[in-house]
Amino acid sequence: MNAQEYINYTRIAEAITYIQQHYTEQPTLEEIAKKVHLSPFHFQKMFTDWAGVSPKKFLQFISVQHAKSILSNSQTTLFETAHKTGLSGTGRLHDLFVKIEGMTPGEYKNKGENLTINYSFSESLFGEILVASTHKGICYMGFSDNKENAFLELEKRFAKANFIQQTDEIQQNALQIYTEDWTKINKIKLHLKGTDFQLKVWEALLKIPTGNLATYGNIAKIIQKPKASRAVGTAIGNNPIAFLIPCHRVIQSTGLFGGYMWGTTRKTAIIGWEASKNISSKTII
Repeated sequence: MNAQEYINYTRIAEAITYIQQHYTEQPTLEEIAKKVHLSPFHFQKMFTDWAGVSPKKFLQFISVQHAKSILSNSQTTLFETAHKTGLSGTGRLHDLFVKIEGMTPGEYKNKGENLTINYSFSESLFGEILVASTHKGICYMGFSDNKENAFLELEKRFAKANFIQQTDEIQQNALQIYTEDWTKINKIKLHLKGTDFQLKVWEALLKIPTGNLATYGNIAKIIQKPKASRAVGTAIGNNPIAFLIPCHRVIQSTGLFGGYMWGTTRKTAIIGWEASKNISSKTII
């Protein structure tokens, strides 16, 4: 992502925040464009280029009513469909086989001692991102609005690891998720630090098809812990791999999008972008 693309994203993020706060008023194109200091014509073009749909349609995707609609129509078949297709469903994520390779109990206990971690910063469609890898796979991926704070978060997760700021092939493969046809990307491996319960929750997240949403209760049922919604929420909040492990696809049972480690505006942007791409991929011209 070059400087101009990043500026465009920040303007779109600002527009999304405004839409979130005023969606019940159904703001016009002119009103939203004015908030980001663009003409309606240029805003419409920029937004459509970024999302693949018009601002009006995007508004529909990110509204609370849209979230409720997805849940009410898909709640009984969401995971059933995902299980039938495994990780090779119709969505982009399901075209990419992701292998979860949990850390050994020893690695988990010693907080990464004797573990070498490469890390680098890169630009993505949703802002700057910090991606880190071991020789086994991606161990952390998080959006970064501040490089120093982002590295501190990584360091906190692996307090005793040896960190080297450099890009490697594992990171490059993972970053292709934003630009390439996922069916052509080599298998991406994840090297996750977590408890057995956390790993089960994160694995369940991988089964939510692109463009669909689930609730914390849905996830609790799929891991056969139907009364553990609160614990599921905690595990989701500790997800160390942004976007690849799609914790952004989990919302509250009321239909509200809820919180997100990397910002609610970014969560809304990702949900809307995935929904628009999912709809676009099904359009026959």
